[in-house]
Parts: sequence; C-alpha cells; structure tokens
Amino acid sequence: MSDHADRSGQLCAEPDQVLALAHGFIGTPYRHQGSRAGVGCDCLGLIRGVWRGLFGAEPESVEPYRPDWYAHDRHERLLEAAERHLVERSYRDPAPGDVVLFRFRAERPATHCGVAGVSGTLIHAYERSAVVVSVLPDAWRRRIAGIFAFPADPTS
Repeated sequence: MSDHADRSGQLCAEPDQVLALAHGFIGTPYRHQGSRAGVGCDCLGLIRGVWRGLFGAEPESVEPYRPDWYAHDRHERLLEAAERHLVERSYRDPAPGDVVLFRFRAERPATHCGVAGVSGTLIHAYERSAVVVSVLPDAWRRRIAGIFAFPADPTS
C-alpha cells in the first residue's frame, strides 16, 4: 500500500485502494450486521469489510446491535469508533476514499456511514436494498457528522 498524507501530515491509506475495495461491495445485499462482499452488509459492515481488505483483522470486535440502536442509545458509537481507528479529516467536503458519517437528527448520534466516491458520490449500504453508489445531495452534506480516512498503518 502506498502512503498518502492528509493535510495534517498523517499518513493515510491510498484512496484508490479504498475505492477499489468499496466498489467490490456494490450490489451486495443489505444485511443487518453483515460485512461480507457479495454475501451481505450494512453501512458499518461496508467500512469493516474495507478495513479487512486493507489490513486483515479488524481493530476491535463489534458487539451485536439492534437495527434501531440509536433510538435506545444516545452514545456516539460510530463517531467514537471512527475517532479511535481512523484519521480525522479537518475539512468539510469529503474526498474520494474518505469515510463519511451522517447524523440525520440533531439530537441523535451519527447513524449512517459510507465511503466517498468520485464526482460527489457516496458508496453505502442502502437499507432494504444493497450497497449502492448514490449522488451525495446537499441535504445529506448538511448532515455530515465527521469525515475520516483509513490510516496507512493501523498499528502506528
């Protein structure tokens, strides 16, 4: 993997490699808690699957969660996990290969994530459907809760 530095100088995974791995999930059926290309995944599962493609083992195990976990739990579980394992970006417009987290209600935690694609698109697991590429509309851009990159080396 070639290293790509973000604006802060932190080394990040090569965006082209992240995009290639994410594209390998397109068409994968939506499956709550799934994380396997061609078998099934949810939005977090897409990020987990890309991580495994880059590094092998996942950085931590993921406890089972309900489809409506955010209605019962106000903790920022997605955002906190991203802060632990990914490189936080300092800009507000996602670049290709970035992991993007969304908060759809101000009083609720971030509940959705995907990988920024090229030309203003988002690769994400669409509930009750599959992993798709969607245009990232302004309404969703206003709901971005965080932008992150995969690290070049998760052990450093």
